[in-house]
Amino acid sequence: MLTLPRRALLVASLLLPFATLSARAETVDSSQWLIEADEARALLASGALLLDTRGQDLKDAQPLPGSVPVVWQDFTNPDLPNKGQLLADDAVLTEKLRALGVSTAVPVIAVADTAQGWGEDGRIVWTLRTLGHDQTYLVNGGIAALLAGGDLAVSPVATPGDFTVARNEAYEVKKEELVTLIDKPDVVILDTREPREYAGETPYGETRGGHVPGAKHIFYKDLVGADGKVLSGDALKARLADLGVGEGTQVVSYCTGGIRSGFVTAVLNNAGVKARNYAGSMWEWSASDPATYPLVTN
Repeated sequence: MLTLPRRALLVASLLLPFATLSARAETVDSSQWLIEADEARALLASGALLLDTRGQDLKDAQPLPGSVPVVWQDFTNPDLPNKGQLLADDAVLTEKLRALGVSTAVPVIAVADTAQGWGEDGRIVWTLRTLGHDQTYLVNGGIAALLAGGDLAVSPVATPGDFTVARNEAYEVKKEELVTLIDKPDVVILDTREPREYAGETPYGETRGGHVPGAKHIFYKDLVGADGKVLSGDALKARLADLGVGEGTQVVSYCTGGIRSGFVTAVLNNAGVKARNYAGSMWEWSASDPATYPLVTN
């Protein structure tokens, strides 16, 4: 039988990894949505959950060692035109996230292929932040940057997790509100799709073509440099200034199903901009009454 001092030592040794993780988590400011690869590697070594969000890209590649594969569709309605919208049932979402190993006190790192992907990591980070997990981050430079430091040391994460959904409405906008924001002086609406989509083409199943009146165009990858990393400092400030985004501006982004715009929303919030994602995006908007939800092509 263990004596009391030996038993206390055993308990302390079992709790040490969790204490280390908590200490590490405290070093990351939750206002950050984007972290550098070395910071992500340190969090992963301390017990953070790694989500490989590449989706279709994983047909030709294996998930990262120690990661949990996940796709944005796991948390959305299955059918058009509501495919981009998050599921309404918080209990279902809670069950899904716990099954992945998501816990309240455990940081979550989402990665994708910045060069070849669609911003899936940003969409997953936006999803978890919107559902109430404020220690979810994407890696600057994506998988390439994360792997540049050598083999990953990823600590096992206990499943199921203990996270419970508690939505944060600060990061999402619905179509009923978005239509009231058109032409508001303190609001910038961003269309983050390809130029051809903004001009009216419908390559991804939209019911109608065009863009929300007054929306400014920026392809989401225009916020990423040639090195695969997100623009920062003066380069990012200049790009945002070109779009009319300044101090105090509210930004609402959309795309086809809220994936690319989810990435932009994550990048902008990381830069201190008050940014929200319209998850229903063009799939929903273009299928709605044109008299109430108009689209233009000029």
